[in-house]
Order: sequence, then C-alpha cells, then structure tokens
Amino acid sequence: MLSNDKITTIFCSIDDFCKDFIPNWENQMITNGKKRIRKSNLSLSEIITIQVLFHISGYRNFKKFYLEYVCKFGKL
Repeated sequence: MLSNDKITTIFCSIDDFCKDFIPNWENQMITNGKKRIRKSNLSLSEIITIQVLFHISGYRNFKKFYLEYVCKFGKL
C-alpha cells in the first residue's frame, strides 16, 4: 500500500483544490431558497482522498477496502 507520506501529499493536494474550488462552486449554484447543509464527520477533502486511495489501491470492492484499510489504519 502507500506510505503515510504519499497519503499526506495526496490529501494536501486535494485539500488545497477544495479550498479554491468549493467557494466558487457554491457561488455559482442555483438555489431555490431552501438550502440543506448537513453536518458531516468527514470533510470533503477526506472523502475525496478515500475515493482516490480506493482507485489507487487495487481493491475491487469499496466496502472491503474501507473496512480493511481505512478503518484498520485510522482516520486520514
């Protein structure tokens, strides 16, 4: 699997992207006056990092990847 340094590098790149992209994306969204914002335990950067790591990992089943890799080695 990937080293912690490589995972940290991937996360930092994704986090930097999200910090620039999300505000611009939210400003261009069309709203109908109702806005649902649910509190999440994970940030968008963490969710995207997990998805990227899944695709790099070689696992074919996301549930198996999540249980065997993400849960076993802790939070990102």
